[in-house]
Amino acid sequence: MNSSLTLYEKMSEISARMAEAAQANDWDQLGQLESQVAAMRNELMTRDWQAPRTNAVLSEDERRRKAELIKRILADDREVRRHTEPWMEDVRKLLGGNSRGRAMRVAYGAIAD
Repeated sequence: MNSSLTLYEKMSEISARMAEAAQANDWDQLGQLESQVAAMRNELMTRDWQAPRTNAVLSEDERRRKAELIKRILADDREVRRHTEPWMEDVRKLLGGNSRGRAMRVAYGAIAD
Protein backbone atom coordinates (compact mmCIF):
# COMPACT_ATOMS: atom_id res chain seq x y z
CA MET A 1 0.00 0.00 0.00
CA ASN A 2 1.16 3.53 -0.78
CA SER A 3 2.69 5.20 2.32
CA SER A 4 0.50 8.29 1.93
CA LEU A 5 -2.56 6.05 1.80
CA THR A 6 -1.37 4.41 5.02
CA LEU A 7 -1.28 7.85 6.63
CA TYR A 8 -4.83 8.55 5.45
CA GLU A 9 -5.89 5.23 7.02
CA LYS A 10 -4.33 6.24 10.35
CA MET A 11 -5.84 9.72 10.14
CA SER A 12 -9.26 8.20 9.54
CA GLU A 13 -8.91 5.94 12.58
CA ILE A 14 -7.88 8.84 14.77
CA SER A 15 -10.56 11.18 13.40
CA ALA A 16 -13.19 8.56 14.36
CA ARG A 17 -11.76 8.54 17.88
CA MET A 18 -11.89 12.35 17.85
CA ALA A 19 -15.61 12.23 17.05
CA GLU A 20 -16.12 9.80 19.93
CA ALA A 21 -14.17 12.06 22.30
CA ALA A 22 -16.24 15.08 21.23
CA GLN A 23 -19.48 13.16 21.78
CA ALA A 24 -18.24 12.25 25.29
CA ASN A 25 -17.13 15.85 25.97
CA ASP A 26 -13.61 14.51 26.58
CA TRP A 27 -11.81 17.68 25.56
CA ASP A 28 -8.38 16.54 26.79
CA GLN A 29 -8.52 13.38 24.69
CA LEU A 30 -9.85 15.37 21.74
CA GLY A 31 -6.92 17.77 21.95
CA GLN A 32 -4.38 14.96 22.11
CA LEU A 33 -5.91 13.20 19.12
CA GLU A 34 -6.10 16.45 17.16
CA SER A 35 -2.36 16.94 17.70
CA GLN A 36 -1.71 13.49 16.24
CA VAL A 37 -3.86 14.20 13.19
CA ALA A 38 -2.19 17.58 12.71
CA ALA A 39 1.25 15.93 12.68
CA MET A 40 0.07 13.43 10.06
CA ARG A 41 -1.51 16.21 8.00
CA ASN A 42 1.78 18.12 8.08
CA GLU A 43 3.63 15.00 6.99
CA LEU A 44 1.23 14.53 4.08
CA MET A 45 1.65 18.17 3.06
CA THR A 46 5.43 17.78 3.14
CA ARG A 47 5.23 14.63 1.03
CA ASP A 48 2.90 16.30 -1.48
CA TRP A 49 5.21 19.29 -1.71
CA GLN A 50 8.23 17.06 -2.25
CA ALA A 51 6.49 14.74 -4.70
CA PRO A 52 3.44 16.53 -6.14
CA ARG A 53 2.62 13.71 -8.57
CA THR A 54 1.99 11.11 -5.84
CA ASN A 55 -1.62 10.68 -6.99
CA ALA A 56 -0.39 9.73 -10.44
CA VAL A 57 1.18 6.55 -9.01
CA LEU A 58 -1.96 5.45 -7.15
CA SER A 59 -3.97 2.68 -8.72
CA GLU A 60 -7.67 3.25 -9.38
CA ASP A 61 -8.55 1.23 -6.25
CA GLU A 62 -6.10 3.28 -4.17
CA ARG A 63 -7.54 6.56 -5.48
CA ARG A 64 -11.03 5.33 -4.65
CA ARG A 65 -9.90 4.28 -1.15
CA LYS A 66 -8.21 7.65 -0.62
CA ALA A 67 -11.42 9.46 -1.59
CA GLU A 68 -13.43 7.25 0.84
CA LEU A 69 -10.99 8.00 3.64
CA ILE A 70 -11.09 11.74 3.00
CA LYS A 71 -14.91 11.66 3.03
CA ARG A 72 -14.88 9.75 6.31
CA ILE A 73 -12.37 12.17 7.85
CA LEU A 74 -14.52 15.13 6.77
CA ALA A 75 -17.64 13.49 8.23
CA ASP A 76 -15.82 12.95 11.53
CA ASP A 77 -14.69 16.58 11.44
CA ARG A 78 -18.33 17.71 11.03
CA GLU A 79 -19.28 15.57 14.02
CA VAL A 80 -16.49 17.06 16.12
CA ARG A 81 -17.55 20.59 15.14
CA ARG A 82 -21.17 19.75 15.94
CA HIS A 83 -20.09 19.22 19.55
CA THR A 84 -17.37 21.82 19.89
CA GLU A 85 -18.92 24.84 18.17
CA PRO A 86 -21.77 25.32 20.69
CA TRP A 87 -19.26 25.00 23.52
CA MET A 88 -16.95 27.53 21.84
CA GLU A 89 -19.87 29.93 21.37
CA ASP A 90 -20.67 29.68 25.09
CA VAL A 91 -17.02 30.44 25.90
CA ARG A 92 -17.05 33.44 23.54
CA LYS A 93 -20.20 34.78 25.19
CA LEU A 94 -18.75 34.24 28.64
CA LEU A 95 -15.48 35.95 27.78
CA GLY A 96 -17.20 38.71 25.82
CA GLY A 97 -19.62 39.35 28.68
CA ASN A 98 -16.79 39.50 31.17
CA SER A 99 -14.83 42.03 29.17
CA ARG A 100 -17.93 44.16 28.63
CA GLY A 101 -18.74 43.91 32.32
CA ARG A 102 -15.22 44.95 33.22
CA ALA A 103 -15.39 47.85 30.80
CA MET A 104 -18.67 48.99 32.36
CA ARG A 105 -17.29 48.71 35.90
CA VAL A 106 -14.24 50.70 34.88
CA ALA A 107 -16.38 53.34 33.15
CA TYR A 108 -18.93 53.66 35.94
CA GLY A 109 -16.32 53.19 38.63
CA ALA A 110 -14.45 56.18 37.25
CA ILE A 111 -17.66 58.24 37.41
CA ALA A 112 -18.44 57.13 40.97
CA ASP A 113 -15.00 58.16 42.23
